Order: sequence, then structure tokens, then C-alpha cells
Amino acid sequence: MNNRRFARTAGWLALPCLVAAGLLAWYVTREPATPFAQAPATATFEPALVSRGEYVARLSDCVACHSLPGKAPFAGGLEMATPLGAIHATNITPDKTTGIGSYSLADFDRAVRHGVAPGGRRLYPAMPYPSYVKLSDDDVKALYAFFMQGVQPANQANIPSDIPWPLNMRWPIALWNGVFAPTATYAAKPNQDALWNRGAYIVQGPGHCGSCHTPRGLAFNEKALDESGAPFLAGALLDGWYAPSLRQDPNTGLGRWDEAQIVQFLKTGRNAHAVVYGSMTEAFNNSTQFMQDDDLAAIARYLKSLPGDPQRDGTPWQYQAAATNPDAPGAHTYATRCASCHGLDGKGQPDWMPPLAGATSALAKESASAINITLNGSQRVVAAGVPDAYRMPAFREQLTDQQIAEVLSYVRGTWGNNGGAVDVKAVGKLRGHTDPASSSPIILHMR
Repeated sequence: MNNRRFARTAGWLALPCLVAAGLLAWYVTREPATPFAQAPATATFEPALVSRGEYVARLSDCVACHSLPGKAPFAGGLEMATPLGAIHATNITPDKTTGIGSYSLADFDRAVRHGVAPGGRRLYPAMPYPSYVKLSDDDVKALYAFFMQGVQPANQANIPSDIPWPLNMRWPIALWNGVFAPTATYAAKPNQDALWNRGAYIVQGPGHCGSCHTPRGLAFNEKALDESGAPFLAGALLDGWYAPSLRQDPNTGLGRWDEAQIVQFLKTGRNAHAVVYGSMTEAFNNSTQFMQDDDLAAIARYLKSLPGDPQRDGTPWQYQAAATNPDAPGAHTYATRCASCHGLDGKGQPDWMPPLAGATSALAKESASAINITLNGSQRVVAAGVPDAYRMPAFREQLTDQQIAEVLSYVRGTWGNNGGAVDVKAVGKLRGHTDPASSSPIILHMR
């Protein structure tokens, strides 16, 4: 090909490339549409709206990521591990220098529902905007009013991430959003009643339950964002804990719970089947126990509508009395370390000491939760301002990896449990990557 032909051909080839590059640049840098005007953050708000926003913040459990013990509420700083490196939650107090005090309502909306901060800076999807996008306009307005007028400003600088260049470039997040993040608020299902729709709204939107309980794909996306996808709330491994299924799976989910028991668990932190532990303790301490009774009933109604998967979950568990064999591996450790609370029969002391017979952690094939709580104990449960006196202790200093593997294998293979044996290497791995649970949990007294 002569030079003139090559130049002419290259020019035609370059044209679509330039167009594509321009479209990509526009898509990456554009700010998502918002129904709110780009007005300065100077408004004052009625107390009722601020109070409503405080409740939406409880529904959304904003404190879970944006507060640390001993620090100002919502001042950020929590370290979150990612496969690329650590990121830190930001200051969302109304401080104008280090927080969000200069955000307009439109700025706030784009950040919360679309993951785009002022200036087009993309937020990592550790911020659950794929769920928060379903928040209603009214709830966003109320949430903004609360953060601007109901939260004390705190001048605390944000901590930069330690993700190395070029992996710390954020423009690819826009492409991730285009594939995996929805853009519409929650739309009520006309074939369902108001209670079901309210439950669906809370679970899918402010509650962002799928962030922990839905398995993720290779791009770290939630595999489903609502009940139309079978993986939605089907259970997932996250940060050293197995967040169980919230579907009607009798072994690893809520199949043996009725609606009243779901409400009791979310309201008091315990029921005949379980006591909150792991990450759910923080969600209970600062979120679910503050929800209104009708909202808890709505959540229960919605979750009970999600079918289980017998192929994934297996044959429903039934209690089987254990044959006495004190020489079985783990049996002696169980009798001396565990039975005083959980019973030699594994039935516990409902509603205070949870049963291990039929426990999700003893039926799930994933053993992370069982290992983690045995190594590190449970965080203090605080219900109605009263700390729980029956806290699961940490055994990392009392028991070796081998002893923990044996006692958990015993629990997961007794009383009809069929979770399977625990590998001693798995215990050692979690021992090296986790820390004992704090006895001083974050309890946020908003106002």
C-alpha cells in the first residue's frame, strides 16, 4: 500500500476510534442525572424531615462503614480490604473542609444513588450505591437533611487508599457501573401488596442486604439485585464470615423460621434458632433494632416469599440424638468448653444460648463463620441500650488449630448436622487474618 492510500485508510480507521474514544470519555466523566436542582448547600430543614432522615440512616446502616469507636459519628476512617488494596470510608459529616458540608442536594444524590462525587470522581462500589439507587426521592431528601442538620461536623481528614497505580485509576468504575449498577429507583410490583413492596424496598434498597448475603461474580458484582435472580440473598462468603441465605432454604437459610421469628431476631438480636454474630451484630446494634415494627414485619413478609433451592440446600435437617463416645475427636473439647452453654445435646438454651444442632454454621459447607467465632468470639450485642451478658468468648489463646478443627468437625457432624469436617489449615489461615472481636462495639447515639 502506498503512503497516500495508507494515510487515507488510516484516517478512515481513526475516525470511528476517535468517536469511540470521545463517547467513552463522555461516559466516564459525565455526572448522572438527578431530579434535584444544583443549588448551594444553604437550606434549613424542618425538624420532622431531619428526624425522618435519621430513620432512613438507621435503615441504611450508614454508621457501619462511616464510624469508628472513639471517633466522631460519621467521620469515616474504617479500613476495608479489597483484592487490590485497602480503602477507607470517608467523612460524611457536614464539615465543609473534610466532609460533605459543601454538597448540594444534587451532589449528595449523585454520590449516594450513583457513586459519583462532585467533580465526577467515582466512588468504589464498597459504597453500596447499586442498592441505594433504589432509594426514593423523598428518602434521599430526608437523608440529606439529616446529614446537613442532624449530624455534628467533624474536621477529620480522609485517609487515601493504598491501591497502587495504575489500579487506583477510577475511570474504569464507570464502565463497571454501566454493566452492573442499576439506575432506577424501586418500582412497586402491582401484583404484590403494600407490605410486601415495603419489605422489598427496604431489603433491596436502604438495607442493602445483598451486599453481604448475595454471592458475587468475577467482577465482584452481586450476581442478582432483586428476587428475579435465583442467587439473590442465597448466601455468600465475605470478610471471613459466611453470610447465610435469607431465602427459604431450611438448612442454610430461613426455611425453618416463621415471620414472627424473623421480626424477633431483627428486633432483639435473638430467637429460638440463633443469636446475631459477626457482621450482623453491628447491623443489629445500630440498625435493625431501631426499625419500626411495621417495617420489620414487611421485611419478614418479603423474605418469606423468596423460594429456597433444594438442589443447593440438600435434604432438610432433622435432629438426631448423638451416641455417647467421649473418645471421638473433638468430643472432649466440646464437653469441657462448649456444653455448659450449648448443651451436651446441642440444643442450647433458647433464646439466650443458641443451639448448635441445626445451626446454619453447622450445616453450610462453608466453615468460615464457625471457625471465626470460635477463634475470635462474638462482639457485644447491645439491645435497647443493655449489653448482652452472654457473649461468646474467644478461644484462640486456649485452643490450638488442631483442637478447633476437631471440635468444629464434631459439631458439624453431630445431631444430624452435615456441614462437613473442618480443615486445620483453614483454621490457621483465619487465625492469621482475623482479630478477636471487640468487647466495645460501635453504638451510635445519633441525637
